[in-house]
Amino acid sequence: MTSDDRLVVVVGPTASGKSALAVHLCHELGGEVVNADSMQLYRGMDIGTAKASSQEREGVPHHLIDVLDPAEPASVAAYQQQARAVVADCSARGVVPVVVGGSSLYVRAVLDRLDFPGTDPQVRARWTRQLQQDGPQALHAELRRVAPQAAESILPSNGRRIVRALEVTEITGEPFVATMPPHESIYADVTMIGLDVDREVLDQRIRSRVEQMWADGLVQEVRALRDLGLAETPTAGRALGYSQALAQLAGELSEEEAKAATARATSAFARRQDRLFRKDSRITWLPHDSPTLTADALRCVR
Repeated sequence: MTSDDRLVVVVGPTASGKSALAVHLCHELGGEVVNADSMQLYRGMDIGTAKASSQEREGVPHHLIDVLDPAEPASVAAYQQQARAVVADCSARGVVPVVVGGSSLYVRAVLDRLDFPGTDPQVRARWTRQLQQDGPQALHAELRRVAPQAAESILPSNGRRIVRALEVTEITGEPFVATMPPHESIYADVTMIGLDVDREVLDQRIRSRVEQMWADGLVQEVRALRDLGLAETPTAGRALGYSQALAQLAGELSEEEAKAATARATSAFARRQDRLFRKDSRITWLPHDSPTLTADALRCVR
């Protein structure tokens, strides 16, 4: 096996230690990190996304970090094109791409045969206005009429996904398909490593991370971003920690309430991450706290 035909993926829930393992693997394999965390795409959103500092990166190049302004919506279709271009460039240079992320959709966008329909801003704006006017239940009823299978898979309360499904159905003339295709990679040689963390341990790690985020100045970071319009942004303003810090700055939550709300939401998000990754039989799960974690991961790769 040579470095130019190898792709390594490190996945797991928030606060499981993915970034550190990825850097260690890059040192051992001659690799570079490819970010697959949708919030780490944003410039200026450093503390709340636990973005690795320059010291923590240990000289390893990190791709697809700080590539969007907070006012820009994150697009998984655009990310797919960018990430695959980075993977191709790494392989052409004899470098091992190490994809790292907690977003199952973004990881699968790199690896698997996922096709993302285009968008039409006017069509989306029209359905968004109708969502604001009539509410998600009414739009879900319309989705049930034009794409009943999609309606079965999308919660009636999930206004954003309903709008997207109606937009795609109108643009393509075909009912939107909400189910995911099989786990089937477009790359010939992929090693996927997952970090396994006991739920109680993970919850404690998340609470500690949230405390550290506030101690490190998350509220100050959010205040600066708020002055640039963070609260009005379609994606970044809803990020975990950022929405709660915005509520604290607005006087809607105390600091302790904001931290508690962030920890609860992050724990729920981490459980969803874990459930999605557990569906992928390609992943080899390793204990996050094993003293031989890097060596065990390297054995999986080699």
